[in-house]
Amino acid sequence: MGSLDLPHASSFKGGSETFLRDVLESILKTYLRKNPMAKTIWELVNSVDDNEKISYDHFFFRTFKVDGYGIDSLANFFLDYGYTVGGRLDFPKKKVHVLWLSPPDIDVPGEGYGLGNGPLPRLVFAELLVDELTPESQEIIRKYLKPQGGKQAVLSSTLGSLIWDKPTSTDFDHLAKESEFAAWTLVYGYTMNHLAFAVHRLKHRFSDIKCVKEYFEEKGFELNQDGGVIKVSEDALLLQVSSMSEKLAVEFADGVTETVPASYIEFVQRLVLPQFEDMPHDEIKECHRREGLEQASAYHVMESTRFTAQV
Repeated sequence: MGSLDLPHASSFKGGSETFLRDVLESILKTYLRKNPMAKTIWELVNSVDDNEKISYDHFFFRTFKVDGYGIDSLANFFLDYGYTVGGRLDFPKKKVHVLWLSPPDIDVPGEGYGLGNGPLPRLVFAELLVDELTPESQEIIRKYLKPQGGKQAVLSSTLGSLIWDKPTSTDFDHLAKESEFAAWTLVYGYTMNHLAFAVHRLKHRFSDIKCVKEYFEEKGFELNQDGGVIKVSEDALLLQVSSMSEKLAVEFADGVTETVPASYIEFVQRLVLPQFEDMPHDEIKECHRREGLEQASAYHVMESTRFTAQV
C-alpha cells in the first residue's frame, strides 16, 4: 500500500499528519486482511489499466450508542486530528443514526493517491440506538459492553480485535431477528464495515461508474440491487454501486459456527455541480463536486450486509 512519506508541504492542523495516515492505513490493512473478497476487489482496482492510482471517498464504521461505545468513541479521535462534522442522517426504521466527517484541509500533490500522499477519505460513523430495541436485545448488548471499553475503539479498529468477549450463537441469533445491524456489530465490532473508492478521481477504466458496474458483473461479483445496482441521488449528481458482503464462517463462544455477512466495497462517483460545469477539467477539485450523502441511497447501500438473500 505504499510508503507514507510526506515530502510535500502540508497545511494540516491537529497533530502529525503522518500519524493520522498511519492509523487509517492500519485500519485499511486490517479490513483487507479480514475480508478476502473485499481484498480481491481492491486488488483488481489496483491492477486494472497498469496500476490504477486509487483514491478513497469514505470509510464506514458501525457502533452501539450505549455507555460510550457510540459514534463519539471513534469520531473524537479524528476530530482531534482536523476532521470536521460534515452532516448527519437518521434511519428510524433501522434505529440508526449516522454522522459523517470531512477530512482536514491538507495540501495534496497533484499526483498524490492512496493513503500515502493522496486525499484523505471522509469518515462515516453509524450508531445503533440501543435504547430503542426490545429490553431483551438491550440486555444482550449491555452484558458484553464493559464500562470504559469504548475508549479503545480506534485501537480495536486498527487491530481488528473485539473490545468485548466473543458472543454466543444464541445471543447473536436473538439479535439478528430484531436488528441485523446489532448482530453484525456484536460479531465484528469496530472493524471497518466498508470502504468506498472515489470513482471520479480514478483515471482509467474505472473512471465511470457504469464501467465499474459492468466490469464486476462480468467478473461474477454479486452487486447490491436495492434501489437499483447504480443508486442515483435525487439531484442525479451522486452515483453509488456496492458489492454484497461475502459470508464468512464465525465460531461463537459456545462452539457453534455460522456463516455471517462480513464487509463489502462501494464505488462512489461525485459529479461536478452545475455552477462549475464550464471549468477546465484539470482545475476541478473535490469542492466543485456534489458533497455529502443521500438518505435513500445510503439506506440501500447498508443492505449490502443483508443476512438473507436478495429477492
